[in-house]
Amino acid sequence: MKSDNSVISEIFKHLDFTEEEIKIIESVFHKVTAKKGTILLSADEFADAQYYVLRGCLRTYHIDTHGKEHTVQFGIKDWWISDYTGFFTSGKSIMTIEVIQDATLYRITEQDKEILYQSIPKIERFFRIKLERAFGAFQKRILANISQTATERYLNFIKTYPNIEKSIKNYHIASYLGITTESLSRIRKDLHR
Repeated sequence: MKSDNSVISEIFKHLDFTEEEIKIIESVFHKVTAKKGTILLSADEFADAQYYVLRGCLRTYHIDTHGKEHTVQFGIKDWWISDYTGFFTSGKSIMTIEVIQDATLYRITEQDKEILYQSIPKIERFFRIKLERAFGAFQKRILANISQTATERYLNFIKTYPNIEKSIKNYHIASYLGITTESLSRIRKDLHR
C-alpha cells in the first residue's frame, strides 16, 4: 500500500489514524492491478477476500442452470466488491468477479479484517456501517426487480452508476436489469424521444 496515506484516507474517509494504526492497515491491504477480462474469483472457489475499488470497474455475476449470466453488482470507484455469500461464511463462492475495466484494487482477507477489528476498533464500526448500507441497497434492488418496470430499473441504474454506462457492454447492463439487450435498446430509444 502507498506509504503516503492517501489511499488509506480514501478508503477510510472521515477516520483519523495514528502512525502505528497506519502501519497495521498497510500490512493487511494489498494492492492489486488487474486488466480488463481478469477473473478475480470464479464460482465454486473459496471467497476469502474483499476488494476496495480505487479505479476501474468490476462486476459480480451468477450463471444459472441454463447458462444465463445474471449480473448482481458493479464495483466502481470507492465501492467494495466480493462474493459476500462465500466471504461471510468462509465458504465457496456462488458468483464470479470479473474486471470489466482495467482496475486498481486493494484486497483484504476476512482474517486480516479480524486483525484490523481487534487492533483498531473504529474500523469495525466503519465496516458495520458500510455493511448496513449495502444490505439496505440490496433490499431496495430486490424490491425494484419485483415491483418496477424495466424502464424504472434502467433509470435507477443510470442514477446509481452515472459514469459507466458508455464504457461497459450493453449485455452487462441488460443482465443487471434482468432484460434482453433488445429491450435495453428499446428503453433507451423510448427515453430519447
